[in-house]
Amino acid sequence: MLPADSMRQLYLCLLVLLWFLSIPSSHELQAAQTQVLLQISKYLEYPASLQILENYNGDLCNVSSSAHMSIKCQDNSVSELKIMGEKTTKVKEFNGFAIPNQTLSASFSIDSFVTTLSRLTSLRVLSLVSLGIWGRLPDKIHRLSLLEVLDMSSNFLFGSIPPEISTMVKLHTLTLDGNYFNDSMPDWFDSLYNLNVLSMKSNRLKGSFPASLCRIKTLTDISLSHNELSGKLPDLNALSGLHVLDLRENRLDSELPLMPTEVITILLSNNSFSGQIPRQFGELNQLQHLDLSSNHLSGIPPSALFSLSNISYLNLGSNMLSGSLPDQLSCGTKLGFVDISSNKFIGVLPSCLASTSDRRVVKYGGNCLSLDSQHQQRESYCEESSMGGKKFRQWKVAVVAAIIIGLVLVLVLVLSVFGVFVCRKYQSRKTSEHHLLPKQDNSTTGFSSQLLANARLISQAVKLGAQATPFCRLISIEELKDATRNFDSSTFIGQGSLGKLYKGKLENGSYVVIRSLSLSKKCSIQNLKARLDLLSKLHHPNLVSLLGHCIDGGGQEEFPTPKLHLVYEYVPNGNYGAYLSEFSLEKPLKWSDRLTILIGVAKAVHFLHTGVIPGCYSNGLKINNILLDEHHFPKLSDYGMSILGEEIERLEVFLLAIQLSQRAFEDDVYNFGFILLESLVGPIASGKGEAFFLNEKASFGSHDGRRKIVDPIVLTSSSQESLSIAISITTKCISPEPSSRPSFEDVLWNLQYAAQVQATADADQKSDSTS
Repeated sequence: MLPADSMRQLYLCLLVLLWFLSIPSSHELQAAQTQVLLQISKYLEYPASLQILENYNGDLCNVSSSAHMSIKCQDNSVSELKIMGEKTTKVKEFNGFAIPNQTLSASFSIDSFVTTLSRLTSLRVLSLVSLGIWGRLPDKIHRLSLLEVLDMSSNFLFGSIPPEISTMVKLHTLTLDGNYFNDSMPDWFDSLYNLNVLSMKSNRLKGSFPASLCRIKTLTDISLSHNELSGKLPDLNALSGLHVLDLRENRLDSELPLMPTEVITILLSNNSFSGQIPRQFGELNQLQHLDLSSNHLSGIPPSALFSLSNISYLNLGSNMLSGSLPDQLSCGTKLGFVDISSNKFIGVLPSCLASTSDRRVVKYGGNCLSLDSQHQQRESYCEESSMGGKKFRQWKVAVVAAIIIGLVLVLVLVLSVFGVFVCRKYQSRKTSEHHLLPKQDNSTTGFSSQLLANARLISQAVKLGAQATPFCRLISIEELKDATRNFDSSTFIGQGSLGKLYKGKLENGSYVVIRSLSLSKKCSIQNLKARLDLLSKLHHPNLVSLLGHCIDGGGQEEFPTPKLHLVYEYVPNGNYGAYLSEFSLEKPLKWSDRLTILIGVAKAVHFLHTGVIPGCYSNGLKINNILLDEHHFPKLSDYGMSILGEEIERLEVFLLAIQLSQRAFEDDVYNFGFILLESLVGPIASGKGEAFFLNEKASFGSHDGRRKIVDPIVLTSSSQESLSIAISITTKCISPEPSSRPSFEDVLWNLQYAAQVQATADADQKSDSTS
């Protein structure tokens, strides 16, 4: 048996050995990542931007970033890798093989290179630009499943774009510009539901514009210029967040489609677009750059194009536009470049285009304008061109008319045989329809019948992200009874601002909330249906969706009087107010999260004011009407009740608000101000109204005062600048003088600005804490 001293020494030796064995495990992952980076440098044939790695003995996560190289790490793994090389020269033809001094050498294997890259399993950002990488992009690129940004621009990639990229669902930026992809443009992009930016400029992609892009609501930039796309450009109106559309130098040959109203840049030059420029282009109030040059567009461009408030660049040159521009044409104050050259315009050049201002460049040569200029054609040239087109169109009409007349003559005999039978059948059906038509009701409703009939969505709806309006279906009372177990008291979830609320489960398994409203004695079912049709058009991502309705004639034990049941989607996570107190059951929200929710609600209210005609005001805004789904995405409830007017009991008071829409609009701003106030100070302000605000208003003016009144969670999670912006807009909303209150567009802009300032502050704080 060993002596005690020997046992202790043996024990200590074992501890030391175990300690040494444990050391490599804490550094092994980092060492493996370092080895991968060194292998990548070798594959890329040691570009100058990676020379710093050769003699660097420290942690590569701490290597200083430059304009050509950046390595960022998270949890001992590389999360961002950006490398920019110097192989920027492009060749006219590339046959898929290495080119000396242009590409990487003939021994380069893109398959092995991507295999090595895929060992960086935590990569979120990968940018490999101008490195001479050549070959077919391997399918295994999808192994980098966490990638959010992939940029392999200005290389020598060819063939097809791997369909496996469609599984990289975290991608929000995909950039493959300046390569030699020469297969068909893929159409699986809608699998990338987080995609913001798609850029594949300057390739040789063929086929049609991918329709799947029209289903990605998150897209902000589409850049597919300098390819070989052909065929029709689909309606892009549903892409409510699209800011940039660049399709220059393709072979697209349809008429111009409608565009989303948020778009800022449209570049469609050097295609074969035909027809007239849609009038809707004159309503794109965010538009700054429009290039439609070198197409086959005809007619007179919309005058409103020239006077858009943000337009700075307008190029309509080299088309077949014709006619006279209005003498009183107005030009926007930011319009700095206009090109209407090489068209068929006649008449006088409008004064805003003729002025020789240093602020505006105007090109108008190659037309038939009445100017003392040698760069204008004879007016007869433009008139002949115009007449030639008219004659050709008249000839086509004549041919079609002749064919139709011939068919009519052939069918006359057959029609005469069955004429008597058809007339009798028609007369019979007309008689039956006469008995089925409801009696007309001319009672005063607060909306004219013409206005109800012509109520329509306008462009602002798309600007604020409105979804395609689903059909608001008619639901039977039997289905609602099944959903609520015959309106059992266990399904009753409360009393809303109007009517009782029940939670139900439909046959398809989805949960809904049913609002039961008593119909007024003077209710006209015809007018009620027209109003419900208008209410059904109020669809926005931040509104609780109306899924259907049921008009119950009464006589039931549960509802002895006539009822209207409105069926809404069920939003599971309670109301916003429950997340504002540190003493609530829910985890209180930090400032940036509160701003996100407030912005969503502001978008919804702005849509209600401007997204339908007539606007929907007096929406009873209060903090408990803001519901949160499982992702804390905000949805406004109890909106639009004023539309139902006097058809519903207790709603007569809303009619005055509709008639005085400006005052009603201010009421929504005023009420939203108290939602902002409660977001700032917490539940202490709940229900206390203007008196509380006036008493505490002075406290917002100083840092010490803010510490006393602002919610501690807001104070500790907000920057001073972001907080000041929010306090300022809150004060304006609750102004006692209605004329001093801001528009909802101003409210939305200030909240978005406050969120941007806060995001910058959070990023700076995170950077400081990691450095």
